[in-house]
Amino acid sequence: MKTPLIFGREPAAWLALVSIIVKLAVAFGWDASAEVQANVNAVAAAAMGILIAVIVHDGLGAALIGLAQSGLALSLGYGLDWSAEKQVAAMALVTIVVAMWDRTQVTAPVPPEPIPARAQSNA
Repeated sequence: MKTPLIFGREPAAWLALVSIIVKLAVAFGWDASAEVQANVNAVAAAAMGILIAVIVHDGLGAALIGLAQSGLALSLGYGLDWSAEKQVAAMALVTIVVAMWDRTQVTAPVPPEPIPARAQSNA
């Protein structure tokens, strides 16, 4: 199955774009409180996680990562004092754990071709 695209881009790319836009807007003068920033990112992450799950029909992994991003964003908005490095490390861990689990859930859409009998006897 080909990865579904939204306006020609993978859904995760759109979520990353929203997150970066929020960070840049604040860096360049948007006077948004930490809570407002967290809420914007939380809503975007949750919405994208759900959108991905709907598009791929079995995107539980993407929805879980979106949920983790929303939880982190909300935690930061309500006082969690983590540096950007800690946030990245935590989300990297969540992402790799979900990816490792997801890999065990994926099956090939077409079974492998059997090895011809002649090739087996030469092995």
